[in-house]
Amino acid sequence: MQTQAKKYITLYTEANPNPNSMKFVANYMLVPEGTTFDFPDRESAQEAPIAQALFEFSYVRRVFLMNNFITITKDEQADWFEIVPELKKFIKTYLEEEKPLLSRNLVQNFETETNSQDSEVVRKIKNILEEYVRPAVETDGGAIHFRSFEEGVVKVQLQGSCSGCPSSTLTLKAGIENLLKRMVPEVT
Repeated sequence: MQTQAKKYITLYTEANPNPNSMKFVANYMLVPEGTTFDFPDRESAQEAPIAQALFEFSYVRRVFLMNNFITITKDEQADWFEIVPELKKFIKTYLEEEKPLLSRNLVQNFETETNSQDSEVVRKIKNILEEYVRPAVETDGGAIHFRSFEEGVVKVQLQGSCSGCPSSTLTLKAGIENLLKRMVPEVT
């Protein structure tokens, strides 16, 4: 009888500007490149077995998956020093056992942000967000998504550790807004 080799998983953590979020980084891609899955509560995680399992920990408040990492947001009472070992062990075991992260339906229904009918200004905005903003936000365990551009106003959505982060307003106002105004004159 031959036993199947256990999947070799390495997992490390990275802090980010949101003191209530921690990034758990794996040694392989967890979800398709460029996709993000944000679960702000237990109810939203119905098609995400890993998120459902993580919400079983009483201190978990949000779960975000992207590329090769999972960002977990905890409640303010929990101390990372105490809970990181427990979460790290849980996630590592979950991944080693090759349990499903997301339902097939959720992955298949994921909509891309590209739209061939975008105006030249919208394409410029999306390119700037992709090239200059997304890498920095991902480093911090989050994601940014373009939502709309109307009458000079750009609307974006921050996910993962960026949701509720004390410095997210500063990131939006001093960083993203200034960058877009400088590079795209139509943005007011």
